[in-house]
Amino acid sequence: MSDASERLVWRKSTESLSGDCVEVAPLPDGVAVRDSKNPDGPVLEFTHSEWCAFLAGANKGEFDDL
Repeated sequence: MSDASERLVWRKSTESLSGDCVEVAPLPDGVAVRDSKNPDGPVLEFTHSEWCAFLAGANKGEFDDL
């Protein structure tokens, strides 16, 4: 996905004070995620369903103990 990831529009949380966080970009069939400190590194891809399930879990506090 390296060529394709260069064309993606990446964004990160406005809550990221240090600038070091994950970045997300919309895909036609889901969402791409990468480490902002390593933009040339691996890109994870999630379907819309997977991304929605993750966000729902995060909003419910399911990952607060990590």
